Amino acid sequence: MATEGLLGDAGPQVEPDADQDEDARRPLSVDAAHAYVAAGALRAGSPGPVGLELEAHVVDLAEPSRRPSWAHLHAALDSVPRLPGGSVVTLEPGGQVELSGPPGAGVGEAVAGVAVDHAALRRHLATHGLGLALVGADPLREAARVNPGQRYDAMEQHWRATGQASAGLSMMCSTASLQVNLEAGPTHEWARRTELVHLLGPVLVAVSACSPWLSGRATGWRSTRQRVWGDLDVLRCGPLRGGPDPAAEWADYALDAPVMLVRSGDRVDPVRTRIPLREWLSGAVRLGDRLPERSDVDLHLTTLFPPARLRGFIEVRYLDAVPRRWWGALAATLVTLMDVPQAADLAAAAAEPVGREWTAAARDGLTHPGLAVAARACLAAAAAHAPAALADQVGELADLVATGRSPGDDVADTAARFGPEAALLAACPPAYEGEDADA
Repeated sequence: MATEGLLGDAGPQVEPDADQDEDARRPLSVDAAHAYVAAGALRAGSPGPVGLELEAHVVDLAEPSRRPSWAHLHAALDSVPRLPGGSVVTLEPGGQVELSGPPGAGVGEAVAGVAVDHAALRRHLATHGLGLALVGADPLREAARVNPGQRYDAMEQHWRATGQASAGLSMMCSTASLQVNLEAGPTHEWARRTELVHLLGPVLVAVSACSPWLSGRATGWRSTRQRVWGDLDVLRCGPLRGGPDPAAEWADYALDAPVMLVRSGDRVDPVRTRIPLREWLSGAVRLGDRLPERSDVDLHLTTLFPPARLRGFIEVRYLDAVPRRWWGALAATLVTLMDVPQAADLAAAAAEPVGREWTAAARDGLTHPGLAVAARACLAAAAAHAPAALADQVGELADLVATGRSPGDDVADTAARFGPEAALLAACPPAYEGEDADA
């Protein structure tokens, strides 16, 4: 993996000198901030390497309706041994676990590494009475924050002050996703690749839809997770519009988005009104009685949540977490449709008529006629060109899509017949069963 690609996000390769430190502390103008964000949006890197981040809801197996406490989670996770695939474990605001795997040379390697780590983590958590539920939204428990992190407290205060309390809390505490990180590609392909990843969005939202229940209630949406994102500020969470210069568009997006958090010494304070970064940069308003520096822009970028985020690489954020049987196939489908030219051409043609149907994809899923047609074509293309190690799994997903079903249909069926607790537990693979499927 070249350092200008996915690994480039790890940080600088050399220590900054004093002049660089002074530059970083100097207030930025609007133009300087725009240039800074655009310069970091995408980095040239050949398609192929893939990074994966898999989120799961942590479930108290003895009392599934109770969200595990912060103390319980820490007692369990503080003793996690080094995972064999090298994934890093972090905790989200509602106590969800995120496994962030190191970049793999291809999607097969990336899936294998995260899968073996998921199995190891699942076995470890079982000794503490905990399970991992792979589903896009918690079908049972009310949204509640257990992670006491200062950043998350400030985020919750921002959502509340700006009239987004319910959706913001649900997003932070009750949703889980499969994130796929892709190389930006050569410079001359940036526009095409960012356009394609957005065209595929509604189709793959429908395919991955796995969140029909939330907090004990059927929502009437196939991907309630995507609906929750749609209920939040479009300037922070909406898709990029698409154009010939995605880096400049990302910079425009960042400067127009409201500032959520501001550092004040060792604190992170919430911003309680909707103030675009551009207004703070221009001096039209002051936050914390000062103008923004480079570190403020860096923090702001971490609070932007579009379906595909530009971080030097392309971070795809629109896939629901899905049960163990399907998530590797879902990752391979996206990567194949993005990185294999023959499959990408077929997918672009199939997805173009429904490339802006984000709401319909979340609400109707594969019951939407246009999305169903596009999904069948895209999955057929993915199955024909998937890497050998995942070809059978992609073929099974293509067969499922051909019947008009998505992974969430089993969740909905279980919840309707036996209740949301049964659906949550059904999404928890047994600790020691079917490990071959993980490796």
